[in-house]
Amino acid sequence: MAEIVKKATRDGYGQALCDLAEVNPNFVVLDADLAAATKTGMFKKSYPDRFIDCGIAEGNMMSVAAGMAAAGMTVFASSFAMFAAGRAFEQVRNSIGYPHLNVKIGATHAGLSVGEDGATHQCNEDIALMRTIPGMTIINPADATEAKKAVFAAAENDGPFYLRFGRLAVPVIFDDDYPFEIGKGVQLTEGNDVTIIATGLMVNEALIAAENLKAEGISARVINMATIKPIDKEIIVKAASETGAIVTAEEHSVIGGLGSAVAEVLVETTPVPMLRVGVEDAYGKSGAAVKVLEKYGLCAANIAAKAKDVIARK
Repeated sequence: MAEIVKKATRDGYGQALCDLAEVNPNFVVLDADLAAATKTGMFKKSYPDRFIDCGIAEGNMMSVAAGMAAAGMTVFASSFAMFAAGRAFEQVRNSIGYPHLNVKIGATHAGLSVGEDGATHQCNEDIALMRTIPGMTIINPADATEAKKAVFAAAENDGPFYLRFGRLAVPVIFDDDYPFEIGKGVQLTEGNDVTIIATGLMVNEALIAAENLKAEGISARVINMATIKPIDKEIIVKAASETGAIVTAEEHSVIGGLGSAVAEVLVETTPVPMLRVGVEDAYGKSGAAVKVLEKYGLCAANIAAKAKDVIARK
């Protein structure tokens, strides 16, 4: 059996910025005194004249990014998700979103998997916040390969982007030939009994769940939904029509994230039984990342259990 390679999506982000700089001279990177953690330090080392440390002042960083974008630059502005989406929300909304400027927000350390950093830093609300901003594109890659492709895609497209990355090293699922397209979900497995729509690190857990269900004679279709806004309505409707049951899985609150986005599509087009795997209406807790994820049910076992429950409702 081939060895499973694990890499954090934030590592893919840092490497992608360096790779992108080789072919695109018209972008700059801003950070809020967290370059080592967000991995923008890789870019800083190679391209110091195109890197600005704005200090621990995330709202100001977003305003600086907006000004540079208004002057014609493409800007990647990075910090932890809690600060980029939370602390700087007003500047992101009014200074970047409202004028629809070409700023790409690289938000790392999202979700429960920051582990020991605890509830204050475990941002499970950022997707919900960013979904409310008109014109904001939201991408939550499943692995480091998809993270790199997301960075290149964001740079090639005009307007504000929210790119969500994790701290925890997770299995690399995709190779370099993996097709990535903004706004498109990708079906990873065949299945007729239930569809599991997952995003971020939960994609790997969904694949494990599908394998476990297969051993029990249950056929599960797995869809990777990296782009949460705009959501791929077509693939959701097709899956609902063909399998008749949906489970969503995300490292985010069940309120306002992927589960909400999918539910909105289903209720308006193809109502079928649906259950959500995510953080219930609760704050996180400090602990080893994998243990915290398991405590909150963000694991293959819970996905499989939800799949069985939703099939029973058909």
